[in-house]
Amino acid sequence: MMIATKKLASAAWLVCATSLFVPGWAQAAIPVQHWIQASGAKVYLIESPAIAMVDVQVDFDAGSRRDPPGQAGLAGMTANLLEKGVRASAGASAASAGPPQAGLAPSGGSAVPEATSVRATAALDENALGEAWADLGAQFGASASSDRMSFSLRSLTDPALLDQAAALAARQIAEPAYPDAVWQRERQRLQAALKESYTRPGSVAGRAYAQAVYGGHPYGYEMTEATLASIGVADLQAAHAAGVVACRARISLVGAVTRAQADALAARLLSRLPQVPCASLPALPAVPEVEPLAQAQEKSIPFDSAQAHVLIGQPGFRRADPDYFPLTVGNYILGGGGFVSRLTNEVREKRGLTYGVSSSFSPGLHAGSFTVGLQTRPDQAAQAVHIARQVLAEFVANGPSDAELKAARDNLIGGFALRIDSNRKLLGNLSGIAWNDLPLDYLDTWTRQVEKVTIADIKAAFARKLQPEKMVTVILGAAK
Repeated sequence: MMIATKKLASAAWLVCATSLFVPGWAQAAIPVQHWIQASGAKVYLIESPAIAMVDVQVDFDAGSRRDPPGQAGLAGMTANLLEKGVRASAGASAASAGPPQAGLAPSGGSAVPEATSVRATAALDENALGEAWADLGAQFGASASSDRMSFSLRSLTDPALLDQAAALAARQIAEPAYPDAVWQRERQRLQAALKESYTRPGSVAGRAYAQAVYGGHPYGYEMTEATLASIGVADLQAAHAAGVVACRARISLVGAVTRAQADALAARLLSRLPQVPCASLPALPAVPEVEPLAQAQEKSIPFDSAQAHVLIGQPGFRRADPDYFPLTVGNYILGGGGFVSRLTNEVREKRGLTYGVSSSFSPGLHAGSFTVGLQTRPDQAAQAVHIARQVLAEFVANGPSDAELKAARDNLIGGFALRIDSNRKLLGNLSGIAWNDLPLDYLDTWTRQVEKVTIADIKAAFARKLQPEKMVTVILGAAK
C-alpha cells in the first residue's frame, strides 16, 4: 500500500515538472464558469481534462494594504506562519472528518493507506505537515501580496488523494497553530535578513523609491525590525480571523474537474471556517487611493556600489482602469519589450550607458507604480537619467510611430499562447479575472483588445496617467 502511494506521489511531482498546456487553447475559446456558493464565496472554473490534476487558488482581501502602519509585514507573516503547523481541533464537521466525498474527482484510483491519511483533529507541526503533503504528492502554499492573501493547492484528481489533500488544505486555511516558539524563530530570521538587505543596493534603492512614490499609502509601508518586534502571536491570530472569512473568498480552479466537483472542492476548502454571511460582519475598512505626486523629487543616496541604481516613476493606475490595454501596448513600446523597446534603443544601443533598462506598470486594487529602472556606471548616472527622462517625456507627448505600434501588437498577439501554456499560468490569469472582476471572456477577447489599440489611444492614456515633470527619481551610488 505504501509503495502504491509513493508511486502516485512520484507521478504527481513528475506532472508538476512538465507543461500542462491543452493544445488548441491559444486559438479556441477558453470558457470560464462562475457561480456564487451559499456561503457567499465566488467560484471560477476552467475545465482542463487533459491531465488528471487540479490547481486551486483561494484569495482573501487580507494583503499588506490591511497592515496597521506600525505593524508593516503583518499580512506576510500571517501567511508565512500558516505553513508552520495546525492546531488540534475540538471536533470536525462531517465534511472535514468523514470519508472521501463523492464528486470531488473522477471515479477510480487507489486508496490512500491509513499511515498517510490526514487525522481530522490532531495537531500537526511543520515537519508533520511536510510529510503529509509529500505522502500525498500534492503541494500547498500561502502568501500575501499588497492586495490579497492567497492559498494554493495542486493535487492529482485521484479521488482518495484529492479528498485527503482538500481536507489537509482546509485545516491549514482555517486552523493555523501560530506556535510562539516558531514565531520567535522566524522573527529572528527575518530581522537578520532585513539587516542583510540594507547592504544590497537594489533593496536600499527600492525602499526609498516606494516611500517616495506612495507616501503614506499602505503600498509604501516598509517592514522593519521595529515593526516586526511589534507583532506577536495574538496579532497574527487576529489578522487571520479578520481576513480569512469564507463569505469573502474568491476561489479559482483549473483542472480535470467538472463544475459539480469544483463546487464540492471549493466548499470543502472553506468548510472549517466560520460559515457566517458577510452581511452580518462589519465592513472592511476603506483603504484610501494613492495620492498623485505634487512635484518632482530627486533622491541621491550615497552607496559604495559597482553600479549606480536608478529608479524613475510615479503612481500609475488601478487594474480595473479602462486604459489597461492602451497602457500595456504603449509600455511594451516604451520599455517593456526588452531589446525592441525605445528606452533600450536610446539608452543602451545608441549610447552604451547600460546593459538593461526597462519600464513597467504594477496595477492593483489601487494605483501601483509606473517605474523606469536601470543600472549604469556611477560616472554615467547623470547622463543615463537625462536620456531616460528625455525618452519618457517625448513618448508621453507624441506616442509611438506606426511601425512601433504594429511591431508591438504583432509581438504581444504572437506571444499570447505563452501566457496560457500551462494550467498554472491559466490559474494565474483566472485568479486575476476573479480578483479584479474582469469579464469572463477576458482571455477570449485579449488579442482583439490588443489589436484595436491605436496611436491615439496610447497617447491619450499616457497623457492621462503619466506626468514626467512630476516624477520621483532615486539615484543610488552615483559618482560625486
